[in-house]
Amino acid sequence: MAKTYKTKSGDVWDGIAKEVYGNEAYAYFLMANNQEQLGYFVFPEGICLKVEELPEDRGNLPDWRR
Repeated sequence: MAKTYKTKSGDVWDGIAKEVYGNEAYAYFLMANNQEQLGYFVFPEGICLKVEELPEDRGNLPDWRR
C-alpha cells in the first residue's frame, strides 16, 4: 500500500523526493505516480501525494543473467 506525503507551501518535486526516498534523483518516480499533480512546480500546502515503494534495483543485467 502506498504511503502519502502532504505538501508544505514551497515544496518542489526534487525536494520531496529527497525527503521521502533519500535522493532527489527519484523525482521522476514520484512524478510518475502522481501524474494528476504534474501542473505544480512549486506546491501549495496540503496536496496529498502518493509515495510508492521504489522498485527493487535489478542492476543492468538482463533477466536471464540474474
